[in-house]
Parts: sequence; C-alpha cells; structure tokens
Amino acid sequence: MYAKNFHSYSHPPYHHLQPSSERQNANGYGAKGALNAPTLTLPQMLTFALQDEFLAQARYNNILLNFGYIRTFARIQEAELRHISALLPLLERYQVPVPEDISRMFVTAPESIKKAFAFGVQGEIENISMYNKFLSLNLPTDVRTVFTQLRNASMNHLDAFERGQARN
Repeated sequence: MYAKNFHSYSHPPYHHLQPSSERQNANGYGAKGALNAPTLTLPQMLTFALQDEFLAQARYNNILLNFGYIRTFARIQEAELRHISALLPLLERYQVPVPEDISRMFVTAPESIKKAFAFGVQGEIENISMYNKFLSLNLPTDVRTVFTQLRNASMNHLDAFERGQARN
C-alpha cells in the first residue's frame, strides 16, 4: 500500500555505477535537502526524512550487492526498512503524499569496503544532523518521538560504521 518503491535484494545491481561518479546532485534531497533548507514545514520534514531513509536503504543495498554479505551493512540495511516503516504512518496521519523513491539516482558505488564504511559514516552524520535540526523546531509529540528514535538509531549506526572503518 505505501511501500511500492522499497529497495530489496531483487532490484537490479548497481555494478554499472562508476566508483567516483556523481549520478545526480543530492543537495535538495534527503538530509542534504533538509540541512540546506532555510525554513521547514512539517510536510517538508517528513518528506526529507523519508527520502533520507530511502537513500540509506539504497546506499546499503548497493554496498551489499557490490561486496556481498557484510554483517554491519546487512543489519543496518534491515534497520533502514524499519525506519521507513516508522515514518509512513506519520505521512499518512499528516496527509503528506509519499514521495517517489528516486534514491538510486543519488547512489554511487564505493571503490572498496573501507570506502563503503566511510560512505556509511558520512550518511549517518548527515542523517543525525537532519534529525537534530528537526528536533530543534516545534513538532507534534508523535513526530518528535519518531524523529528522536530515528536519530538515536542513526547514532548507533554511526558507531558501527566507525568501528568497521577502523577495522578495514
């Protein structure tokens, strides 16, 4: 019903992406869009949050497709699906249209597993910054609760990616 564009392992692989290619500028999408916005409405926050969770899902799915099973990425990729599922009822409640999932347009293939962990670190830092920006604003209680939970989960993801980066 909501999730017609979720990424899964059945999507086409990203092997055709060049390691350093910038497929599309993401400055108006997801966390970058939120962080670049001078003002934010509740519908914009919910849209940017969902876009960023779509983007994380696509990023980690890409890494799994390119490098095979890596436990950290597999577990966090599954968590991103839960993040998306936490946001969808809020979009419905506040009558915000679910945006099309175009996140694959912004995904690039990392050159190495170490670089993949660096992508994860950067993505989670941006995600945490986005949620911190949202949480500094006046929000309905249910939205504040979900944004807080997602920010806290991203802090755990950041720790996991930093540990992986140090190992590789």
